[in-house]
This record gives sequence, C-alpha cells and structure tokens, in this order.
Amino acid sequence: MTGRPEKVSFHDFSPRTADMLAEVCAGLSLPQKQIAPKYFYDARGCALFEAICRLDEYYPTRTELAIMRARAPDMARLLGPGCALIEVGCGNSEKTRLLLAALEPRSFVPIDIAREQLMASCDALAAMFPRVSFVALRADFTQPVALPRTALDGSRRSILYFPGSTIGNFTTDEARAFLARWASQLGRNGGALIGVDLKKDRAVLNAAYNDARGVTAQFNLNVLSHVNRELGADFDPAAFRHRAFYDSARGRIEMHLESLKAQRASVGGRVFEFAPGETIHTENSYKYSIREFQDLARDAGFEPQRCWTDDGVLFSVHYLAVR
Repeated sequence: MTGRPEKVSFHDFSPRTADMLAEVCAGLSLPQKQIAPKYFYDARGCALFEAICRLDEYYPTRTELAIMRARAPDMARLLGPGCALIEVGCGNSEKTRLLLAALEPRSFVPIDIAREQLMASCDALAAMFPRVSFVALRADFTQPVALPRTALDGSRRSILYFPGSTIGNFTTDEARAFLARWASQLGRNGGALIGVDLKKDRAVLNAAYNDARGVTAQFNLNVLSHVNRELGADFDPAAFRHRAFYDSARGRIEMHLESLKAQRASVGGRVFEFAPGETIHTENSYKYSIREFQDLARDAGFEPQRCWTDDGVLFSVHYLAVR
C-alpha cells in the first residue's frame, strides 16, 4: 500500500478471466446475442464514459449533480452521523464528494469492477476526508458482494449509495433482486440513496444516447476491444456500428452493436457468426416514473422516505429505509 493514505485498504474480489470468458460466450450463444454492460469499463471505457457525462445531450450527470449540490445536507441529516456509506459503481466520485462533505461517515466502502478508476478515486477522496476510514472493494456488484468485517466496524448503520441511474442497467426483475439482496445485507436500521432516471420525451432520451460527436458510439464499440484484449478474441470493431433507441413499451433505452456485414468472430476458441444487420445487445437503461420506482423498492423490502428531483424533473434521487 505504499504511497496510499493509511486509512485506505483494498480488497480484490474481481472475477477470474475464465468467468468472463464463460459469461461472454454464453451471451453470444443466445438468439439475441449480448455482452454485459459491466465489460464497458476498462480504462478506455471509463475515460469515454467520463467524456459522455460532459456532453450537452447527456443530461443525467448534470441534473443529478444539481440535486446533490442543493440537497446533500438534507440527505446527510436523514442518513445520520457515524454511518458506513457503501457506494456501488463509484465512477469518478464527483457526486460522492458532495455527499461525503455533508455527511462525514465513519467509513466509506466504494465497490467497482474498474480497478484503476476505483483506486484513483478512493485515494483522492481519502486525502480530502482524513477522518473517514476507506475500504475499497474491486468486485462485480451485479453479483452478491461479501463486505469485509472491517468495512462496518464501529458504524451506527449501513447505507447503500447507488448514484448515476446505474440501477437502470438491470431489468426490473434484476433490479428488484439487487435491492432485496442489499435490504437483507444492510439490516433493519439500514437505508439506501439511489439515483434514478425518469421517463421523459423520447427525443431527449434518444439524443442522450446518440450524441452528435459520436462519443457514446466509441464507448459502445470499445466493449469489443476490451473482449479482444482480455480474451484473445478477434472482433473487428470497424465492422460494427452503434445503435441506441428508446423502447417506450418497455420503458428503456437499448444499446446494440450492429454487424455491417456477414462475418465471424472467435472468442476463446469458439466461433460466432453474424449476419448483416444482426446485433449484440450491450446495454439497457430503464427509465421510471417516481411511483414505479418506489413500488419496486417496496417489493424489495424498502420503504420510500424522500425523493428529490431537479427543476426540470428529468432525474430523481430516492432515500429508502429498510423495512
């Protein structure tokens, strides 16, 4: 841990390469081929996503930041002093800094699959908040995560922080199961603070995932480069194009990579064939009404307590208490 603040500890629970290979091959074997969105986030993918967050068309980041700037003190009063704050999908932690400054929890437990970004973010935050104990976990948070005992030592209660509307990457059944796991893990005194993107005009949604500069397209295509590097695959990213659209019936944005020609790709010794126009489904981003998300949270064992939105009611942050 040389060069790292003394109050930072790091635990690596990242999936094995064999697990990634099995999951990618299973997804590509489905009638609708797919690659899980967690594989977007190699170092280049993280950098591209940060660039997406600064785009004019991409409203979620700036609207959630506006909510946090205005409401972080209110949120901190509800969460209470001396808590353990557990953030999944920590990203660059710009929103987290606002919450930590208002809350000053006993411990902060960031969980993310992207090692470099996780450690850079954690080290920067630890330098800013020297009285907070930091326990960083590299892990796939879409699966159950066992927290080290030291992560919660001395805390009055445990709080899940899940910003960025990443909850929307799950199907509704997956989101319900994810929340139910955390409700059980947080315990009866626990709570959750979750960012949720709201339903809105189709044109606004489609523009957010099809920016004029093509940054989201680069981000989507980069998943193939990541799979090539990690698994020795031979995808030709130039032979695919980015597609994203809002499906109003399902209430979600879908992102795909569309094959531009008949082609094949080898992954771990297995060959996958693509017809012209065939797609790999890479991401969903579900949008909710406030009531829809609160009903989902109740089904998972939480009781909604507060909801904050931006002035344009584009985005929401929900405080939920474990029942």
